[in-house]
Amino acid sequence: MNSAVTEPGLSRGERDLEQAVEQHELPVYIQRPGIGHAPVLSSERDPVADCLPGIRPENLGDPAFIARHRVRFPYICGEMANGIATVEMVRESARTGWLGFFGAAGCTLDRIEQAMIRLRSECADRSWGSNLIHSPQEPQLEEKTVDIYLGRQVRRVSASAFMTMRPSIVRYACSGLSQSSDGSVIRRNFVFAKVSRPEVAQHFLSPAPEPILQALIESRAITPLEAALARRIPVAEDVTVEADSGGHTDNRPLTALLPAILALRDELQARHRFAVPARIGAAGSIGTPGAVSAAFAMGAAYVLTGSINQSARESGLSEEGKKLLAAATIADVIMAPAGDMFELGVKVQVLKRGIFFPLRAAKLLEIYRSYESLEQIPAAVIASLEKDIFRQTIARVWEETRRYFEGSDPRQVERAERDPKYRMALVFRWYLGRSSQWAIEGDASRRVDYQIWCGPAMGAFNAWAAGSFLEPIENRAVAEIGLNLLYGATAISRAQQLRTAGVAVPQRLFSFVPRPLKNLRAEPARA
Repeated sequence: MNSAVTEPGLSRGERDLEQAVEQHELPVYIQRPGIGHAPVLSSERDPVADCLPGIRPENLGDPAFIARHRVRFPYICGEMANGIATVEMVRESARTGWLGFFGAAGCTLDRIEQAMIRLRSECADRSWGSNLIHSPQEPQLEEKTVDIYLGRQVRRVSASAFMTMRPSIVRYACSGLSQSSDGSVIRRNFVFAKVSRPEVAQHFLSPAPEPILQALIESRAITPLEAALARRIPVAEDVTVEADSGGHTDNRPLTALLPAILALRDELQARHRFAVPARIGAAGSIGTPGAVSAAFAMGAAYVLTGSINQSARESGLSEEGKKLLAAATIADVIMAPAGDMFELGVKVQVLKRGIFFPLRAAKLLEIYRSYESLEQIPAAVIASLEKDIFRQTIARVWEETRRYFEGSDPRQVERAERDPKYRMALVFRWYLGRSSQWAIEGDASRRVDYQIWCGPAMGAFNAWAAGSFLEPIENRAVAEIGLNLLYGATAISRAQQLRTAGVAVPQRLFSFVPRPLKNLRAEPARA
C-alpha cells in the first residue's frame, strides 16, 4: 500500500488499513501469510491474494434504480411540506446527481403549478419530482394537484400519508401507460409511495384495484388500454419504507420495518410475476453515514433523507427554525396532533426543544374530543385558549378560517355551518396550520409555537456534524450533506468489507468526519 497516512505514529498495518478505507474506490488485495499471522494488505494485483473490489457511492444501492431514474446516486432528498423542500433544493439535488421532491403538501394550487413550471425549466432533462399528500378532508385537492402534475408533465410523484389506494394516485400512475413492440409495459409517470405499514405497502405493490380502474374508465380519466396495462404492473415501482421519521410516522424501527416490506415485495412479486420488480427504499432515522450504510446493508435500493435537509441553506424554513433544528438532540422530538388529519387523531413527529407547540396542539385535541361544539366549552377554557394559543378571540379565528375556505373550498364552510363540531375542528386546525407557517416565516413573536417536523435523525446528524465544517448552519447545503453521507457510508462499507474478509479493523475506521466537497474522494463533477 502507499505509505501516505492521515494520522502520524501508526504502524504499517494500521496505515494500510486507514488508506484502504479512505481510498475505497480502489481494489484491495489481502495476502494471507499463514496461521498466526495477520493478513497483509496490498494495492498491487496478486493472483494468490483475495481481492476486494473498489466501492463508490454509486454502487451502494440498486443499479436498476439509478438506470430507471437516470441519476448518479441511489439517494433522494425528500419532500418537506409547505414548500420547505424548495425549488432550489430540488434543483440542487438534480444538479448533484440524485432525486429531489418538491414539498407540495400544504401549498396552494397556484404555488404548486408555479413551482412545477420553474422545475421543468431549471432542471432541463434531469430527474426530479413533487409530492402528493393524501388529503382526507379535501379529496378534490388531491385531484386538482394530479391535474397540475399531468398537465405540467411531472414524471415522478412521491405519494405520502395514504392509508389506502385512492383514485387520484391511480389516475396519475395509469395516465400515459403504453406498450412497447415486445409487449412490455412502458410507464410515463412514476409513483414513489411512502409507507410505514405492510398493509399500506401491499396496496402500492399490487396492481390498481379493479373498482377504481373501472370508475376511471367510466369517467374517461383513463383509457381501456391504460387500465389493461395497469393490471400488469404494481401501482408503484418504487416504495419508500418510512421508519421513525419527522412528520407523519408510525415510529417503527427501520431494522424491523424494512425487512418486513422487502419480504412482502418478494411475496407479491412471486404471485404477480411483474416484469419489473418493485424497488424498496429506506427513510426515517437516516442522518449519519452509518445509518445510510446500514440501510443499504439491509437491502435498500435507495435512501431518502428528510429532517436533516430542513437545516440546509436551500430549505424554506426560517433561519430561526434552522437554528432550533441545529441545536436538537436525538431525544428532542415528540408526537403531536396533525393538522391535516386532526379529527382522526393522527399525529406527526415534531421538534419539542424550546417549543410549546406539542403541548398546545395536544390540548386542542383533548378539548375537541371532550365537547361537541365551541359553545359547550367552559368560559374559563375559552379564555385560556384565546389568551395563550390563539392570541385573539375565537370569533376572529373563525372569521379568518371562513374567509380562507370561501376562497378555496366553500363546501368546508357549508359543512361547518351545519356541523358545530366540524366548525370547532376547523378553528383548532387554524392553529396547527399557522404554527408551521410561523416557523417558515420566522415570526419571532410566535417562536414558542413553531411546528417543525423533525425525527431523531436530526439529533444524530447534529452529533455527527459537531466540531466539523457542517456544524454551522451556513455550511449546510443539500449537496454537502448528501455527498458526505454517501461517501461516508461508502468508507464504512469498505471497513465492513475488510472485517468480513477476516481483517481486524479498528473501530475508529467505522466513523467518517464530514469534509468539504473538494476534500471528498473522487469528487463528482456538477453541472
